[in-house]
Amino acid sequence: MRNFSSDVRKRNRTSLLRHLHLQGPTTRTALSEALDLNRSTIKSLVDELTEEGLVDESATSGSRGAGRPSLLVVPGTRSTTVLAIDIRINSVSTAVVGLGGEVLVEQRWALPPHERSPAEVCARIARRAAEALSEADHRVRAVGISVPGVVRRTDSVVRDAPNLGWNDVPLRERVSEALGLPVEIGNDAELGALAEGARGVGRTDSDVAYVYADVGVGGGVVSRGTSVFGPRNHVGEFGHMVVRHDGRACYCGCEGCWETEIGRAALTRALGVPEDLDDGVLVRRLRALAADPVSGRAALREPARWLALGLCNLVNVLGAELLVLGGLLAELPPSVVAGVEEAVRTRSIVSKATAGARVVRSPLGTRATLIGAAELAFERTLSSR
Repeated sequence: MRNFSSDVRKRNRTSLLRHLHLQGPTTRTALSEALDLNRSTIKSLVDELTEEGLVDESATSGSRGAGRPSLLVVPGTRSTTVLAIDIRINSVSTAVVGLGGEVLVEQRWALPPHERSPAEVCARIARRAAEALSEADHRVRAVGISVPGVVRRTDSVVRDAPNLGWNDVPLRERVSEALGLPVEIGNDAELGALAEGARGVGRTDSDVAYVYADVGVGGGVVSRGTSVFGPRNHVGEFGHMVVRHDGRACYCGCEGCWETEIGRAALTRALGVPEDLDDGVLVRRLRALAADPVSGRAALREPARWLALGLCNLVNVLGAELLVLGGLLAELPPSVVAGVEEAVRTRSIVSKATAGARVVRSPLGTRATLIGAAELAFERTLSSR
């Protein structure tokens, strides 16, 4: 009986910390209602977590008049932190993130083609992570890594990351050994979807399809509020859906894959700039198109056409209510996104039969995968607190 009570209390602690982490400061009364726990249980948990330094209580700014002021239970940002690592084709980003989602330390460095071997990337991650941890000046409890490839769920081996030239890389094992910390690894697009559900526009929708574009194109699926991974963790390879029968050859062996029509190469072709253009410059070029909607739609006519076609397929197959554009697609001009949404609403049979699917740009932009890596690490960390 004692073990059962201990397990229940641990689950309640985890639920309370997770709620504060995702929803932010709130009152004890609101916690009681949200978690369906009585007030005495909430008081006991909050008192315990406050004593451990994991949460704090402060008076609300609107407290006035006589009587005791209302107190907000606030997550202790620096009490529990994780290290997020976002490996991309051309760069790597790291961030120390505190409970509640606040980024405390962040850095990014270029990843030239001659430095992309697993050994070199792991060595640089170890060096840079040590710098970030020393700057953070507090204990990091876990590491989350986003990688542009297929990750096997059973052992977190990176089975295939073609744009990096990686196959069967035991990344979790190598990074964990180098940093001395527990490590979780996920596919970049799936972690982007996780971030949208935790911090972005997907927080209020239960059925979401997230599409992430950089050099490659991938995605994540949230159905009835739960992320869908499939039995082998291979859900979301949207980029290899064939959309154009006479399209360009893809490294996967097919022709006309979606990523050849809407990925980085397609966007740079449309803009008439080199494919290896610096990420920041490319983002600024895409954003600049918003100033002239007519020119923006004209410049991106071809990528927008194929983007709409692929999204129609996703709505017809998944029945998603919300389609979130991430990565470089989050930088498309509003006028282009509006045109794509209209095409999906009028061409998708499922969208026409319902209230109409919405197409929105991710407010997290190109940082979604880094944020998702942090949330992956927090999932492990909070369950052990």
